[in-house]
This record gives sequence, structure tokens and C-alpha cells, in this order.
Amino acid sequence: MSALLVNLAYIVAAVMFIFGLRMLGSPATARSGNALSSGGMLIAIVVTLLSKGIVEFHWIAVAAAAGALVGALASRLVAMTAMPEMVALFNGSGGIASLLVAWAALFGASPGVGGVTTFTAVTVFLSIMIGGVTFSGSLVAWAKLAEVMPSGAIVFVGQRVINAALLGGLVLGGVLFALLPAPDSPLFYAILGLAVLLGVMAVIPIGGADMPVVISLLNSYSGLAACAAGFAINNNILIVSGSLVGAAGIILTNIMCKAMNRSLTNVLFSGFGAVKTVTKVEGDVKPIVAEDAYLILEAASAVTFVPGYGMAVAQAQHVVRELGEILEANGCEVSYAIHPVAGRMPGHMNVLLAEANVPYDQLVESDDINPRMPNVDVAVVIGANDVVNPAARDDDASPIYGMPIVNVDHARTVFVLKRSMASGFAGVDNPLFFGTNTRMLFGDAKASISALISEFK
Repeated sequence: MSALLVNLAYIVAAVMFIFGLRMLGSPATARSGNALSSGGMLIAIVVTLLSKGIVEFHWIAVAAAAGALVGALASRLVAMTAMPEMVALFNGSGGIASLLVAWAALFGASPGVGGVTTFTAVTVFLSIMIGGVTFSGSLVAWAKLAEVMPSGAIVFVGQRVINAALLGGLVLGGVLFALLPAPDSPLFYAILGLAVLLGVMAVIPIGGADMPVVISLLNSYSGLAACAAGFAINNNILIVSGSLVGAAGIILTNIMCKAMNRSLTNVLFSGFGAVKTVTKVEGDVKPIVAEDAYLILEAASAVTFVPGYGMAVAQAQHVVRELGEILEANGCEVSYAIHPVAGRMPGHMNVLLAEANVPYDQLVESDDINPRMPNVDVAVVIGANDVVNPAARDDDASPIYGMPIVNVDHARTVFVLKRSMASGFAGVDNPLFFGTNTRMLFGDAKASISALISEFK
């Protein structure tokens, strides 16, 4: 296959990536954008295999079939509540794949026989360093999200000094490696080990409430690792696709940082998630039953649903949409307040509500809904904790102080749907639960909403 034809196919694939990424910006076109980008990747893979004269296609076919099987099973069997963990594993897979590609680039050429240039050695080092950090960091993020390990920040004395020493050791090792690259030297394995260790050390001090930011950042790292691997093997489409993922991840990370009121510098250097003294909140809880909640909702003219991770756990999005339709038929204005970091990954609530066919124009971001909240008759909080916690606004001793929230406590009445009085993923008590205008509707969110629907019917 000629170089002209290969590059032309790569351009077509790159254009499909760009337009696919653009379409992912809207829930209405996200599926089409995903399919378009997948088509571009298929073109890139086929053209690369043909252009390199790879003849052992039976192994490639076996790997492709295995990957397709795993992907199909994951799409069907992995629950929506486990999507954050799945995304973390995807990021880790991208990191380790780039690491292995860069490692393979060192074989087949020796420094003294016109083989590995200094530029190639530098790109290999960058791919291995970023890929190793992404892989191990993503595994830690997965473990925290899946609660295999404690989700809170793990800190100890001298932690930042150790992290700085690891980073310094990696930089020094990279300089020495660029002077004499070799795939089987002790220096290479030292770089590999330091990168993996740094990924673990960089993520463990980050608390569970900050995981959406971490996932976005690791996603960007996986793209940067792929871009560096593309330079290492001189593959243009890998450079382009890696750059797109890296840039998109950085943009999303910046959006998440603003939503969490964190600086990007703090994220990059693992400076957030520090432990603070948690204020213990006490007060009188005012529970309510479905029959009484129905009477309030039936008379309401404006209702705002605020979904959180609890809605995902209960798989309540479909009954929430049904209740919203009933309220609209009753002459009520219905909206859904979406906090950027509600759930455990960026866009978690958008995906759930889109799955339930909630109209896109009813999804309102927190910055836009907050000015309207005093005019909302009932704010229905469904399994959300940290993103509606007034302590983030009022208590400077709280670990989430300064994080923008949905001001549901400004609504006339607040219904909080929870199984118990347990704190959210950040492990912080919520004074909203004891508010004078708050009523607690205890139980499974899906069962509680279904009970309200039954009262209307």
C-alpha cells in the first residue's frame, strides 16, 4: 500500500475522530458520534496493518474477536452504577497499551546500528512514564470507586516529598535513558517501576468525592501516552488520536476542577483531597411518607429533581421520568438539576436520564438552576449527598468547602430520598437533612418514586 494512500486514509480517520468528538458534546448525537469515531479507528487499524505488511493476521483476528466479545459482554452485563469503574479501567487499558507499544519500539534496533535515535528514546520514555502512571493510577481509582479499598484520602507524613523524589528519579532516569536506550537495561526497568509506583502514590491521597476530576485527568494522560507512542513508532494517526484524547481530557478536567472549586495545578500535583476535621451535624429529622409527599407534589407548580448516585444504585431513572410526566400533565413545570460531578464520573446523571428518555431541554446545569431555586415549590433530591450539601457553602472547616452546589435548601420544600442517614461518598455529614424545610422520604428510591406514582394514579 502506497504512503499516499495510507496518509489519505489517516486523514479520513482523523476527520471522523474530530467530527465524532464534536457530536459527543450533545446527548442527541452522542451515539452517532461514538459510532463515527469507532469507524475512523477501524479504518486506521486496517490501513496500519496492511501498510506494515503484517502477515500473521490469524493472531490479530483472535485478539479482535476476544476484544469484541469482552466489549459486548461488558456493554450488556456491567450495570450503569459500575460505569465509573469501567471508565477507570478503560483509561488504565489505554495507558498500558501505549506503554507496551513504546516498549516494543525499542526492540529490533540497537543504538549503535542506526537504530534508536535520541528523539525516539525521549518519546519512548514519555510514553512509558505517562502510560505507567495512567495504568497504576487508574487501577487505584477503580479500587476506590468499587470500594475495594478505602475511598477516602490516604495521606501520611512526607508523602509529597516521596512523590517529588519519584518524579525527580523519573526525570533523571529519562535523561540517562535518552543517552543510551536499551529495552533490557536495569535503567529501563527502574523507569518502568518508578512510573507505576508514582501512579499509585499520586492517586491514593485523593478523596472519593474528587474521583470525577481524577478520571478526567487519567483520561487525558492515556491520550498523551498514546501520542508519545505514536511519535515513538512514527505513526501519524496515533499521534492525532492521542492528541485529541489528551486535549479533550484536559478540557474536561478543567471543567471538573471548576465544578469542584479546585485548581488544575493542585490536581496535577495531587495537592487536593487533604484531610480536614469533619464537623459533626446533629438535629431533628422530619420524615415523611409517600401519601403526604403526594399531597405536596400535587399542589406544586414547579418541581426540580436533583439526581445523584443513589438514583443510579436504585435504577430509578425510568420511574423518575414517569413521575415527571405525571407532574407535567398536572400543570407543573418540571426540571432536572444536573451538577457536573453528580455521581462518580463526568456526565453520569446525563447518561442515566438520557437512557430514560428524559427531554434534553429539561436538564439544567446547577449554575442555571440556582437562581431559580427560590421559586421552586419542591426540590426532590434522589440519592445526592455532597452536591447538595450546604456545608460546602457555609462551613469553612468542611473538606468540600468552596465546592459549588445545587442550592436545594433555597427551595420552598425539599424531599430527600435516601435509604438511611449515611453520609455521601466524601464521608461528610449533610446539614440539609436537618433543615426546617426538608422532609426525609426513607427507603429505596425506585420504590419511593413508584409509591408516589401510585398515589397520583
